[in-house]
Amino acid sequence: MLTHIAMGLRGFFLFAAKVWSFICYCLRRQIRAVLRHQTVRYEILPLSPISKHRLSMVRRKTLVLDLDETLIHSHHDGVLRQTVKPGTPPDFVLKVIIDRHPVRFFVYKRPHVDFFLDVVSQWYDLVVFTASMEMYGTAVADILDNKRSILNRRYYRQHCKLDMGSYTKDLSAITSDLSSVMILDNSPGAYKAYSNNAIPIKSWFSDPTDTALLNLLPMLDALRFVHDVKSVLSRNLHHHHNQW
Repeated sequence: MLTHIAMGLRGFFLFAAKVWSFICYCLRRQIRAVLRHQTVRYEILPLSPISKHRLSMVRRKTLVLDLDETLIHSHHDGVLRQTVKPGTPPDFVLKVIIDRHPVRFFVYKRPHVDFFLDVVSQWYDLVVFTASMEMYGTAVADILDNKRSILNRRYYRQHCKLDMGSYTKDLSAITSDLSSVMILDNSPGAYKAYSNNAIPIKSWFSDPTDTALLNLLPMLDALRFVHDVKSVLSRNLHHHHNQW
């Protein structure tokens, strides 16, 4: 009799623990969503006639976007030292086949990335350039694009150059006009050959209060009006690196 009661209580507590874990998971997901959207968004105002004329005199520019630790962060099955707090729900999970083995990637979107892409896609031609493998990069870019057709042009690890053990990105493969292209990347090694075209950004892993993408919008709003992005970025690289 006592054995049956003990087994019943044990089953009840195990069930209650699972229910509580699920409730906590949902609460953490909701709190994370609230924190990520509590900051003021960038207000886009209509252009004045003078601004429209100025913009018509310059070439539409290209913004090259890195993925990992710039727009998103991810980890896969079997990672021993995760950079994300255990129990933090991912924004989406990818199942990728690598060397004939299925691998799950738990992907976290940087706060405000969807809004950021909505805005900058109105100003620039967007290009994804990641040092990750194509099968992974394609899956991430597809989800970020969300059928908006704003991330159609993509470059992957095979398009990078291996230099001293690190992957560098060749902007001349994207366009021969380096006055009209800039790269947003958290890794200085990726753009070391094109530092005058770089917009540094702090690496992101899990901070739900991060506003780095929002902070970049005023500068990106202004850069679309200049004839040569290098004339601005070359003078402000050190300042941007320290600030972001």
